[in-house]
Amino acid sequence: MKQTTSSTCSDCLEWEKTSYQTMLERNVSLYCYEPFMQDYIARWKYRGDYVLGKVFEAEFRKLYLQHFRESKYEVVPIPLSAERMAERGFNQAEELAAFTRAKRKNALGRKHGEKQSKRSRLHRVTADNPFYLLSEPPRFAVLIDDIYTTGTTLRHAAQVLKENGTEFVAACTLIRG
Repeated sequence: MKQTTSSTCSDCLEWEKTSYQTMLERNVSLYCYEPFMQDYIARWKYRGDYVLGKVFEAEFRKLYLQHFRESKYEVVPIPLSAERMAERGFNQAEELAAFTRAKRKNALGRKHGEKQSKRSRLHRVTADNPFYLLSEPPRFAVLIDDIYTTGTTLRHAAQVLKENGTEFVAACTLIRG
């Protein structure tokens, strides 16, 4: 597994030119999305081998604490739609959020739609926001997700939180594309 070393990805630089530039303070990721990781994630996420996620626990917790040690932060896992949850049997973002051992808030819900992995880049960045508020959002949120591909998912989630009073939204992801 190849750990990521560069500080800013090209997708983040592109988002800085749009109206979404202020939605997400930053994203930190542990690994790069290379062939070995793609295969491993497919087994964990899409084939329901939940226990495979445990291999990331210590390093993901360390990454989270390195950037978000303060107790003011609450983790908000990126939700799955009810249909996707029934299909997979677990939410990988929930598992990663549990690894942080930080205060967790399930503040967002998600409308069902086409899988992100089946969408083109253009379709992802121009898609409607699938998220909605479930409960009072935290003041300081750290979104948790498995893969940062285009950044659209995280920015859509951040938009809903910010529109409802969250002051600071950052993200902590396992992998970035």
